[in-house]
Amino acid sequence: MKKALVFLADGFEEMEAVTPLDFMRRAGLDAKFVSLAGTLSVTGSHGVTYRADMLFDEKVASEADMLILPGGLPGAQNLQDNEALGKLLLKFHEEGKFVCAICAAPMVLGHLGILQGKKATIYPGMEDRLIGATPVADKVCRDGNVITGKGPGAAMTFAITLVEALAGKEVADKLRTSTVYD
Repeated sequence: MKKALVFLADGFEEMEAVTPLDFMRRAGLDAKFVSLAGTLSVTGSHGVTYRADMLFDEKVASEADMLILPGGLPGAQNLQDNEALGKLLLKFHEEGKFVCAICAAPMVLGHLGILQGKKATIYPGMEDRLIGATPVADKVCRDGNVITGKGPGAAMTFAITLVEALAGKEVADKLRTSTVYD
C-alpha cells in the first residue's frame, strides 16, 4: 500500500492538512499526520489543535512514497526551519519520490532548490519564494515528482491530484464521484 505523510508544524493551515489526509484515506492509501512540534498535539493557524499519528522519525518517514507540506503562517516557516525535514525532502526529490506543498509551503521547496527548472504555484504575492521555478497561476501544478497548490481554496483539487499521483486516475475518478467534486 502506498504511503503518504502530511507534516504538521505549529501554525499550519488546517484545510490544507486535513483535506489531503482525508482524501488519501478515502482512497485506501496509508496516510498519516506527522508532528514536527515535538508533541503529538499540533495547533493550526486558526487555533484548532490536531493530534498527529506520529512524531517525526526520519527512518520511518523515508519509507513513504509522498511527503506533503500544508501551508499557513507561521507553519510554512516552521517547516522550512526544520533541518531534518529539509534533508528528507531533498532525499525524496533526488530519488524521484513525490514532494508536495500548498499555499505558503512551496517556499520550502524553493528554499531547498527543489523547484529549479520546474513550474510551480504558491499563495498569491509569494511568487518570489518559488526560487528557481517558473510561477504559474494554476490552482494546482504538477511538474514531475513535484506537486504544488495555491491555497486553502485549492485544497480539494490538490488532494485529488495527490491521490491520482499515488493511486491512479481510476481511484481519483471514484473519489471525485463519491465526494461530489466538480
